[in-house]
Order: sequence, then structure tokens, then C-alpha cells
Amino acid sequence: MATVTVRYFAGARAAAGLSEETVPAGRTLDGLLTELAERHGRLVPVLAVANFLVDGVTCHDRDKPLPAGVTIDVLPPFAGG
Repeated sequence: MATVTVRYFAGARAAAGLSEETVPAGRTLDGLLTELAERHGRLVPVLAVANFLVDGVTCHDRDKPLPAGVTIDVLPPFAGG
């Protein structure tokens, strides 16, 4: 089965309750985010403000299908200065 790896950082990790998971490939980023919100209800507010990297590059096209084997990083806003 073709898969995508999702890695959670900071508040996203706390909300999801895990640091990483593997999900089936073949959907868009928006489709993936919908699935993640259904799996992890506490993650919903984090996903609303997070940035997403696909293999280390910011994803600007959420309607483009994600190829198998990519890694998605879920990065909530970080505080600091």
C-alpha cells in the first residue's frame, strides 16, 4: 500500500497524541487534513492555523494530490522572539 508520513510538532504533537503516523496516499492536502481532523478531534484548531511542509517545502496548493512516499510536517505557530 502506498503511504504518506505525517509528522506533528509542538502543539500539533500534543493535540494529536503522537509524533508521527502513516496514512494511505492518494489524496490532496485538504483531503488529508479532513481525515486527520476526524481522527484527532483536538487537532482541529491547530490545523486551522498550522503551516504544512511537503518533503520540507511549504505547500501552497492544497488541491494537488500528494504522491506516495512524501512526508508532511504539521507546524503550528511558534512563539518567541
